Amino acid sequence: MAFRDVNARRHIGLQQLSSLASTGRAFLGPVKSHKFIVDESTKQSTLICSAVRLLESLDLTSAAAQLLNETIQAQNKEFKTGMSTLLFLVGAWSNAVVECLQQNVPVSAIVSVMSEGLNSCCERVQCLQISIHDVKKDLCSSRVRPKAFECKACQAGCDSLLNPQDLLCFQKHISAPEVIPVSSCSHQGDDCHFNKGLVSPLVDFGSAASLVKAAGDRSSSVIPASGVITSSWIKQKLTHSRHFSTLGKSHFSSQQGNFEGHFLRPSADPCECCDLGHLAVALSHGNETGVKLLQSVVAYQQERAECRGSSQLNITEIVTCPLLGLPESHSRVCQGFVTLVSPEQATVIKQFKDKPLRMLLVDGDLTEQYRHLGFNRPHNVRTILEHPNLEGGRAGDTWLSRMLDILVGFEVNLVLVKGSVCKNLLDRCTSSRILVINLVPQDVLCAFGEVTGAQPVTYLSQLNPSCVGNGAQAGMWEASDGRAMDLGELVPVRISARGLPLLTAVLTTAVAAKLQLLEDQFWTWVYRLYHALKDGKVFPGGGAVELLCLSHIQVLAEQPVRPAKAGKEFPGPWLAAPVAEYKSLVLQALASGWKRYLTVVMCNTAKAPSELEACALVDRHLRKAAECGSPSAYILELFRRGDVLGGGSSPFADHGEGLKVCDNVGAKTEAWRRALDVVLLVLQTDAEIITGPGRNELLNSPVSSEFMFL
Repeated sequence: MAFRDVNARRHIGLQQLSSLASTGRAFLGPVKSHKFIVDESTKQSTLICSAVRLLESLDLTSAAAQLLNETIQAQNKEFKTGMSTLLFLVGAWSNAVVECLQQNVPVSAIVSVMSEGLNSCCERVQCLQISIHDVKKDLCSSRVRPKAFECKACQAGCDSLLNPQDLLCFQKHISAPEVIPVSSCSHQGDDCHFNKGLVSPLVDFGSAASLVKAAGDRSSSVIPASGVITSSWIKQKLTHSRHFSTLGKSHFSSQQGNFEGHFLRPSADPCECCDLGHLAVALSHGNETGVKLLQSVVAYQQERAECRGSSQLNITEIVTCPLLGLPESHSRVCQGFVTLVSPEQATVIKQFKDKPLRMLLVDGDLTEQYRHLGFNRPHNVRTILEHPNLEGGRAGDTWLSRMLDILVGFEVNLVLVKGSVCKNLLDRCTSSRILVINLVPQDVLCAFGEVTGAQPVTYLSQLNPSCVGNGAQAGMWEASDGRAMDLGELVPVRISARGLPLLTAVLTTAVAAKLQLLEDQFWTWVYRLYHALKDGKVFPGGGAVELLCLSHIQVLAEQPVRPAKAGKEFPGPWLAAPVAEYKSLVLQALASGWKRYLTVVMCNTAKAPSELEACALVDRHLRKAAECGSPSAYILELFRRGDVLGGGSSPFADHGEGLKVCDNVGAKTEAWRRALDVVLLVLQTDAEIITGPGRNELLNSPVSSEFMFL
């Protein structure tokens, strides 16, 4: 057996990661370039702009590629967003690690420093988190100006801590890594002049909070930088006046509840009337179709929430139906379950118009050979012939006749099946005016079961009168102009029931290759909104968070190496003597990934004509942020003005200039961690073991010096 240490020579695993990641560069940023994937067997093409679909279409034979694919799939399963960022950073950091190895940096130093550096970045960017409550009000305002940047003429700053309520707020955030002086910065053009006496933020890992007030500045104010930015730090409310009473509930305490329900719960605050329309625009990054669909979903669920008292965006009540043959402008959200059936089944549905149907739910396949999960055949029974041929009929005719008799006997009109359906049984049911629909999602079965009283069965032989539901209705789906659609091979129909909470997003297009693309995009928009409400906070988009990470890493890389004190200044052992000498080099490699990310985003969004000019623009922003003394405040001000690297005006004219884009907190940080974990895992296992009769050939080959024979 021969063992080759690839880390010492070719680093094949890292090169494979870099090569795969380079294929998804065009997917980075809000303005994506699509790719055509052609199936060699069928010669059919599919349009994609997702890292998930890209890796699914590639022939991934290497272990590194399989690992990357599983990581992308895990990110998609949990968040449905952030996969393009993950894929790109895997490639950028793979190249950075290879450069470190070429400079003889030990693997242990690369792993330790990069891991600690990323952890520090994740802690540092917490100061950019903006609460959902403030985002909705800020985006609803005519100026689209974050409340955290409103400078008050009243006395604030450290003097505001004399207020007991503010003192309580400050004590809750006393562990914040930075308190940002806001109004001490006056902007003229792109220049920002901060008071030079301010303490530089987070100069070390684990540094404590600092509260600094500029001498003689009575108008400076402070906001917590480690947690969610809330307007209660800036805006004072009178609580003892009949004109400004908040019904015994302060503005700060009202923000401590569940952020997920603000758009559903009616409020006397005039800013609450804007629901989540503007937030949907920010999270969809300006996509016009996605905004309209999300607004329709939110409006319906808001109406239901007023009746049932729920305050969450329920994803289980949303399904999609891609429809070919209509322009994309006809995409809309419909109440009920919309699906595609054959023209023969559509004929049956036309006879069901305005007629209550008796419904049956099948939790499995409706085939003769189907057995439920965990089924075990009896040990004392031997099967001689599974499907005997009967005289005058074909195999399985007895089963077909028996199943059809059961459905007719219970007067069932509609059958929803989770799995597949036998073709012969489907034809016989259609001839008997029984509508059978297969491949129905589990959530749809549960929703119909709750409103119709139907109980799911695994086999039709289990059917009894209590399992059949009542009250379902079926009809042809109508387009926005009121016409029923008959598109040839498949016909859209709508199945509903009184009180059914289901919503179906009908995604229309005239291009067959875009069906999967539209469905992926819709779920991305939905899950961005869902996770934003779940987290209760968002990040400013357009590269703001990555720019702060880049600035922070560069500050850490420029710091002189100091001796490590166990358990004191540096909690981890990664700055021990053998590792400390490589600290600056490895941190610069980590920062190169962020810089590469920002330059590609700017090029993809046409913010810069070339990567060279984009790199120069990033350097200019980094220099100005350093001159300000507080990079986070400088970056937040850029976001307020819509001048962040990858943000700014929308490519869609309907939304006008100055569109602010937001990103999810959990999805973005988890994409960073998973990207670095993949790179470091491949780095530490990047070796090749060869076994078999090829050993003798390797001994006599010119490359035998690269192998260690065991």
